[in-house]
Amino acid sequence: MSSLVENPDDIRLAMLGMVDGNGHPYSWSAMFNGYDPEEMAKCPYATIPEYLGREPKDTLQIEGARVTHIWTDDPADAQQVAQASLIPNVVQRPEDVIEQVDAVIIATDKGHEHVQRCRPFVAAGLPVFVDKPLVDNQPDLAVFQRSVADGAPIMSSSAMRYCKEYMPYRTATHELGELRFASITTAKTWERYGIHALEGIYPILGPGFLSARNTGTAQRNVVHLKHDCGADVIVIATVDMYGAFGVLQLCGTASHVQLSMQDTFYAFKAQLQAFIDYLRTGVRPFPFAETEELMKMVIAGIISREEGGRQVDLTEIQ
Repeated sequence: MSSLVENPDDIRLAMLGMVDGNGHPYSWSAMFNGYDPEEMAKCPYATIPEYLGREPKDTLQIEGARVTHIWTDDPADAQQVAQASLIPNVVQRPEDVIEQVDAVIIATDKGHEHVQRCRPFVAAGLPVFVDKPLVDNQPDLAVFQRSVADGAPIMSSSAMRYCKEYMPYRTATHELGELRFASITTAKTWERYGIHALEGIYPILGPGFLSARNTGTAQRNVVHLKHDCGADVIVIATVDMYGAFGVLQLCGTASHVQLSMQDTFYAFKAQLQAFIDYLRTGVRPFPFAETEELMKMVIAGIISREEGGRQVDLTEIQ
């Protein structure tokens, strides 16, 4: 494989899109560009200046890449983010960044919007990173599957894939014996945040999820997933459960462990670094097939809930 960009040591990025409840353009741009503390203090998401402020300046930024252009759904947001995260160019339309940057980041987490948001950049041949979840329905998954099969450099992930607190158990779970049960929790909706929980646990069990059964509601999702290793997995996504984001439990035949995500900055930066490494090398950090399986899990959870909690086999979703 070879680099996806002309100059791997000076990668120009566009940060595109901003939706309710998601402040990624502020924090993600700061991880490339640095930030103005006074302007960042005005960020409407208080946790962002808090965790950025805890990070030493010499480890804040990802080297060799910078956000040079920004567009947001509300133009006023773009001006604020540009001032806070030191972005020199605010554009009037997202398509205006074509031929001005080396890659784009779609910084929104509504899966049903992503085909439309990505289309002009895929057509232009630009590499695209898409915030989680890539999709939340079968037709849109099929669109991305075709694009990737045709060679489009599209990557999507949750930062939870890179959660350092879970990392030891992604290396090995032998001390637990054979895994029999796992659970993980998240706040907000299944459609937008279920993928955080799913991708947090996926690298531990690996591919092989078989089915999903959601016996909850739109506000309180209770999703039982089965894996071909024999483990049962319960994912809870409850809208107001902010006190239990990323609480992971692993139970095996020999022992058990409970973990929780603590370092948000680390996970976000590692996620973005993985995209930059992909741009430089042309080698995906993980197969797109994993993203496909994860999206089928998200979609199966939605279908199951809408159909009264029936078990939905992942083979039903192409």
